[in-house]
Amino acid sequence: MLQLKKPLAFIDIEATGTNVSTDRIVEIAIVKLMVDGNRSVKRKIINPQIPIPQVCIDMHGITNEIAKDAPVFKQVAQEIKQFLDGCDLACYNAYRGDIPLLMEEVIRAEV
Repeated sequence: MLQLKKPLAFIDIEATGTNVSTDRIVEIAIVKLMVDGNRSVKRKIINPQIPIPQVCIDMHGITNEIAKDAPVFKQVAQEIKQFLDGCDLACYNAYRGDIPLLMEEVIRAEV
């Protein structure tokens, strides 16, 4: 078993593409492993406010129709920030994809 000193949050993001400055998050999923071994999960579909390209839809399955009534990132940014507060972060493709895109969205949301 992992010997954690802080909760460990595993993040996975689906987006409209890979360009940090122009693409947007369409889904964020977080599994938080607590120090005591318990876990908590948060998953949000996000309205990216731009069209989701078909190539991305083919990869993650989130269509424009699915995302159209979802909240925009700014509406859930504070909730996500609070969920991640005090956690160490882990994710696949962290430095080239998910974390830079998340940080850009947080900046846009002014959180």
